[in-house]
Amino acid sequence: MGRAVLDAAHGRSDVAIAAAVDRADDLAVGLGSSDVYIDFSSPDATRAAAELARIPAVIGTTGLDAAANRAIDELAKRAPVIVSANFSLGVNVMLGLVQAAARALGEWDAEVVETHHKAKRDAPSGTALAIARAIAAGHGVDYDAVKRHARDGDVGPRPAGEIGVASVRGGDVVGEHVAYFFGAAERIEIAHRATSRAIFATGAIRAAAWIVGKPAGRYTMLDVLGFGP
Repeated sequence: MGRAVLDAAHGRSDVAIAAAVDRADDLAVGLGSSDVYIDFSSPDATRAAAELARIPAVIGTTGLDAAANRAIDELAKRAPVIVSANFSLGVNVMLGLVQAAARALGEWDAEVVETHHKAKRDAPSGTALAIARAIAAGHGVDYDAVKRHARDGDVGPRPAGEIGVASVRGGDVVGEHVAYFFGAAERIEIAHRATSRAIFATGAIRAAAWIVGKPAGRYTMLDVLGFGP
């Protein structure tokens, strides 16, 4: 992802790479020479950067533990921060659309289906969970109280308000996500299909250009794309 971010920044007029860091002992110099930093690393490295930083941050590291999240929360008290498991512009537009659809179609059944390459280890994908949580937010409910990640055997009729997430694995699929809203005699599908991982770097660069100058606090890609309040 570091190389992808460098490639995504090349030729742009709104950003310039000030430093590229992959060693802990270079971190202070890199942060000191920059207006904003982009972090796709590990939970430990993300924590170390957040503890040291005094500048805006765009963080795409996944699997963050409690210590890393605490460090990010502290950083957000002194600088603006965006944390996202998926920086794809299309996926984040989809999150905004899905939440709006769920708000408007509260009585409809909502389901999410995600498809990824056969080597992906986790299921459901983090993006699928984000989509399902956006639906729950649109419904005004706690996602953990209504989620269903698997159906097998005689599970009975589908309860009203349940949000199901199904996972498909095969081939070399980068990532496909479809949110379904089922009404009486009609259905809406909101879908995103990725064909390159470069889209995540492009979104991170856009977030970095947007966040400089914002007040301290935590932001999301929905804020970057104009879906925020």
